[in-house]
Amino acid sequence: MKDIPLSLYVHIPWCVQKCPYCDFNSHQMKGAIPENEYIGHILDDLSQDLVSITYAGKVREVSTIFIGGGTPSLLSIEGIQRLMTGIAARVPLAKNAEVTMEANPGTVEAERFAGFKQAGINRISIGVQSFQQAHLNQLGRIHDDQQAINAIEFAKDLSLRSFNTDIMHGLPEQSVDNALNDVAQSISQHAPHISWYQLTIEPNTLFYSKPPELPDDDVLWEIQLQGQRLLQSHGYTQYEISAYSKAGHQCQHNLNYWRFGDYLGIGCGAHGKITDLNSGIITRTEKVKHPKGYMDLSKPYLYKQKQVQHDELAFEFFMNRFRLLEPCPKQDYVNLTGQQLSPKELQQLDDVQAKGLLHESPSHWQVTELGRRYLNTLLSEFV
Repeated sequence: MKDIPLSLYVHIPWCVQKCPYCDFNSHQMKGAIPENEYIGHILDDLSQDLVSITYAGKVREVSTIFIGGGTPSLLSIEGIQRLMTGIAARVPLAKNAEVTMEANPGTVEAERFAGFKQAGINRISIGVQSFQQAHLNQLGRIHDDQQAINAIEFAKDLSLRSFNTDIMHGLPEQSVDNALNDVAQSISQHAPHISWYQLTIEPNTLFYSKPPELPDDDVLWEIQLQGQRLLQSHGYTQYEISAYSKAGHQCQHNLNYWRFGDYLGIGCGAHGKITDLNSGIITRTEKVKHPKGYMDLSKPYLYKQKQVQHDELAFEFFMNRFRLLEPCPKQDYVNLTGQQLSPKELQQLDDVQAKGLLHESPSHWQVTELGRRYLNTLLSEFV
């Protein structure tokens, strides 16, 4: 199991304001961000976690880094530089490591993007959500459409390894044409990667307590079908349920998640999944969620950890792997979990095939078009 790829996720928890749909671990700013203090804690957190990613006396190589949030672009250029320098001093980075940072169009300008690149960021994910002001207002976004376009232009001018635009659909009272307008606008900006995903109402959000009127299922499905056709006609390949890219621009960090690779999570509320390469035991971790608690020196950074049991591995593996449109080699299950499928799990695979949700060849599994549409139904068979 020594060849399992390893990624690093870094969580920055602050936002200018909390969006009504957001259920991520983000906290509205109340005064200045304690940037220096927090970065110090992140690096200490990483130092304490090195024992979990050490194999045969060496710290495992990190192939991708993703700095998410929250709004990481609220940090200063100097803060990102200190963070990247500190990470590189603690873990070996792959020669061509992909390093992504999320950015809000309302918190960046050209000089800051250039500074982030100089600090080691080579891929930026821009949280556009919509190019239409009415939807941006509904979603609680702090930027306008022109700021979104400006942020994309800044990213293009830098000749980064890649960049992504995040676009949402299924917005309150949204029509098919209205949704496709956002997709077309992102395409016109020549974004090499587009994350295009449906708004969902999650617990513990303002939208959950005061639900907006969303399009009905027929409209949502028509948006999905026409949007996929539009993206495909402009050279974008769908490689995951909500991810589309030009050739060579797939997000390597997210691919490692979905392929059931390992990832270390540092920062408040960050989640991780780490395989002990000696024993094969897989452990999921979660760090202390609130910034004040995370930066309390009297408490550990680790909030909880859980060993994944043998009878949970099939669901865990398929829950990630079947998000991808690429065929899944059967041998990957053995290589990444260290075990064979049980008779019960083999029967479950037969059952989803009989329902037309999955196709099986001697060497691979492939989610069908019907399975992609009803992915939750497919995955529920393995619970």
